[in-house]
Amino acid sequence: MGMSQRPDSTRSKLLSLPFLLIKLQVMGILRFSIMQLFGFVVLCGLLAIPVSAMTRHYDFVIEEASYTRLCHTMKILTVNGQFPGPTIEARKGDTVIVRVDNRAGYNITIHWHGVEQPRNPWSDGPEYITRCPIQPGTNFTYTVLFSEEEGTLWWHAHSDWNRATVHGAIIVHPRRGTTFPFPKPYKEMPIILGEWWMANVSEVIEDALRTGGGPNVSDAFTINGQPGDLYNCSKPGTFKALVEYGKRYLLRVINAALNEELFFAIAGHQLTVVGTDASYTKPFTTEFIMITPGQTMDLLLEANQPVTNSTNNRYYMAASAYASASGVASDNTTTTAIVEYINATAGSSTAPQFPSLPASNDTDSATKFTAKLRSLASKDHPINVPQTIDQRIIITIAVNEILCPNRSCQGPDGNWLAASLNNISFVAPRIDVLEAYYRDIHGVYGTGFPREPPFYFNFTGDNLPKSLLFPRTATEVRVLDYNTSVEMVLQGTNLWQG
Repeated sequence: MGMSQRPDSTRSKLLSLPFLLIKLQVMGILRFSIMQLFGFVVLCGLLAIPVSAMTRHYDFVIEEASYTRLCHTMKILTVNGQFPGPTIEARKGDTVIVRVDNRAGYNITIHWHGVEQPRNPWSDGPEYITRCPIQPGTNFTYTVLFSEEEGTLWWHAHSDWNRATVHGAIIVHPRRGTTFPFPKPYKEMPIILGEWWMANVSEVIEDALRTGGGPNVSDAFTINGQPGDLYNCSKPGTFKALVEYGKRYLLRVINAALNEELFFAIAGHQLTVVGTDASYTKPFTTEFIMITPGQTMDLLLEANQPVTNSTNNRYYMAASAYASASGVASDNTTTTAIVEYINATAGSSTAPQFPSLPASNDTDSATKFTAKLRSLASKDHPINVPQTIDQRIIITIAVNEILCPNRSCQGPDGNWLAASLNNISFVAPRIDVLEAYYRDIHGVYGTGFPREPPFYFNFTGDNLPKSLLFPRTATEVRVLDYNTSVEMVLQGTNLWQG
């Protein structure tokens, strides 16, 4: 079954649900860290869902397909046989209906990353948080509400490590009758950065969970599913972006990697950042970007390099890891694609020019880049921040240890690696938290997630006491009244240093 998209003018019924579940999603360095980082959820009351002006329909079939990368053919989990998966397109205010038919041998959920889903938590997607997974041979239909988002987002599997290959772009165009707050591009181009393992990714994370150590790093990075010229057996499939001199292009860049922050640049060209995570930013020009797992950025590319008979008219776009943490394994390879000028008569047989990427441990460059990100905060795109708050929640994030019998595991001190929020490491429940709340099923979760860490210390200091390493394991949420204004402070810690 292929992807279909058909506008439907039928107005959907108003839905009324008794509460909203908002989750904190932190992209950690480990898959089980990601699951355990859901140490709290926020439950509150709600009103009816507004009806969108237009409804669009997509069909997703979860199925295995054979792909060859790095000289090796293997089966991977896909949507409609595609890697990356199909792009969802909508306009601000639209509703998208996605029927997901699971024909694979794995449980699956789909998450619409960065979509607020106001008063529509049932379609949010995180496994055992807002729903149980879709079992093999069954299907589920998601309703995705695009309320305030405008720009680039993405969708991905939210169960185990399946999102390594089950993911795709979401493009939210401006509402009808409006346009971009920057010069209109000639064309738009999704650029999806990812990772590739020469192994079944489900087995990679299962081994890590069993042994208690960190998972194996990826064997390659990818751009739109292709590793690029610098990897074995990969040059013929290298992605090419064809551009025309004098034209402006909107690159919709998505970091779909599981574990790695990435530097990204294009040789011979500057990039203008105009948006991130479906929100417009104050434009600024840069030689490179640093983009974190799950993050998206909208970049303007001016195809302004002269096309002549005496120049090389091909330029690499490239991405490599920003990985400054000592003692943490990282993929140290570089993925490439090619920006090639249309009708170029020279340089087609020579190597493309290569961009200058910061070193993998260049924290100064990464910090200087992120410090430039500012909301557009214009009349048409205001930023409404509450001036008063009802609650303040301080959350410490740490990589911890869980005791292993006889200290026989492969993590530090012979224990399991884990992660925590406020010293609580999340335990997946037997049914999803949302259903347990809705149906008043007791014993699934507790309501004791604390509003501050159990103790304060020098969070980023060295030589911290070993007694701080061991968190409590639990399934805890924090319940809030509807319309509560919450200030949330996320504090990273140096608790485990390898």
